[in-house]
Amino acid sequence: MTDITATLKPDPVSAAGSRPTRWRRGVRITLYVLLTALVIAYSMPGIGVLITSMKTNAQISAEGLWSLPNSLMLDNYREAWVSGNVSTYTVNSFLVTIPATLLSILMGVLTGYVFSKLPFRGSEMLFIFIVAGMFFPPQIVLVPLFRLFNTIGLYDTLWPMIIVHIAFGLPICTLVMRNFFSAVPGALREAAIIDGANEGQILLKVMLPISLPALAVLATLQFTWIWNDFLWPLIFTQSDGNRTIMVGLITLKGQYSVAWGVQGAMSVIASLPTLFIFIFFQRYFIQGLTLGAVKG
Repeated sequence: MTDITATLKPDPVSAAGSRPTRWRRGVRITLYVLLTALVIAYSMPGIGVLITSMKTNAQISAEGLWSLPNSLMLDNYREAWVSGNVSTYTVNSFLVTIPATLLSILMGVLTGYVFSKLPFRGSEMLFIFIVAGMFFPPQIVLVPLFRLFNTIGLYDTLWPMIIVHIAFGLPICTLVMRNFFSAVPGALREAAIIDGANEGQILLKVMLPISLPALAVLATLQFTWIWNDFLWPLIFTQSDGNRTIMVGLITLKGQYSVAWGVQGAMSVIASLPTLFIFIFFQRYFIQGLTLGAVKG
């Protein structure tokens, strides 16, 4: 009888071990619920724009913005592309975003490599001076830049936006690349020098291939910031043929009211390039964000 009751008693070690397991499971479920709620909350504006882009203004006025469309209507996309001048706005946005992104990253790579591997007297002060541009409010230079570009004949062209985005993108690109190159062991550079490589060959054949995560982070951030910029195109452009897609959004109006459906369609079109860029660089982007998070 004693042996039977002993076998029926719960093992105190097993009971104690099951409590942390249940606690961890509860924490995990709670975390998943919170993350799901955050994803839904952040997705609601995009879902609302997508729904609006498939309805007419009459349906929006009668049923509201959040009512589901009766059928998948793509007329708003056709109207936005043809009469909304989306093709011109999109081309202008690419003509500004691509060179500004590439040149800012290129200059950031060069300055970051010099500051990390080729320091000189006063390089730290110069580095701080460049990085301080990240904290410089762009609104302060609106009037001086407007007068400058107007004087030299670049107003109402795409050049002011390219130049300004390169200048304002240089500090963050320099900071990221300098930190990345500083984490690269100096033995790699020394080995390349022993093999007869010069600094240009070291940068192109040794440093750049291993800096893809940092470059992906900068490419994603720079492309997104420049593509979504509204301030500089609004200030430096006047004619409809030189506007970017973000400024073109506010020009879409109906005969008597705002063309909500067409604006929604244009917003969806405007968001596709940044979405594709993030998907393309997602693997390297997530890896690049964790650079320097763990040492050893």
